Amino acid sequence: MTERPLRAALYARVSTVGHGQDVGLQLDELQLVAKQRGWQATEYVDDGVSGAKDSRPALDRMMADARAGRLDLVAVWRFDRFARSTKHLLVSLDELRCLGVDFLSLREQVDTSTPMGRAVFTIIAAISELERETIRERVVAGVRRAQAAGKHCGRPKVELDLRPALALLKDGRSLKETSRILGVSRNTLRRRLREAGDWPQPARRASA
Repeated sequence: MTERPLRAALYARVSTVGHGQDVGLQLDELQLVAKQRGWQATEYVDDGVSGAKDSRPALDRMMADARAGRLDLVAVWRFDRFARSTKHLLVSLDELRCLGVDFLSLREQVDTSTPMGRAVFTIIAAISELERETIRERVVAGVRRAQAAGKHCGRPKVELDLRPALALLKDGRSLKETSRILGVSRNTLRRRLREAGDWPQPARRASA
């Protein structure tokens, strides 16, 4: 039985079209590696798209394909072509790890399909867990400060600072993951977001 080739995403990006910037250099090197390793490669190119943008068409499409199980590996020319910040890089690599998708950066020589490269995913997972615990501890400390100041926390309403939740949701985390990080129930978080006007109300059914 013939083993199917690895389904690889080749991601490339430049911020400005022209002015010496061209995705060709990135794609040439990525395609060469794909050919050498026998990958079934698909290109995802954001041409003239700033890396600081929260949403990039090709990147969003690539991550959607990864979540749908259509990719085995994501290859980039350099970290900064892929991620807009260190935090974004850590979050994205942690998601790829959870999805079982390997990651290759040519310039940084990081390849998680190798035993040494897999250690990178272990480190990233540890950093991400530390970040989640730090956010949770800050929220818990905020609740305790509110209680010490005499604010009611009785059965009652859970004191909840929505700013960390909004930041995590804006960063692409799901409501389920955000509620887990913050240590509150999903229903409580959804209710508080709706009360604050930051979550869409459920659509009403049309009467028969």
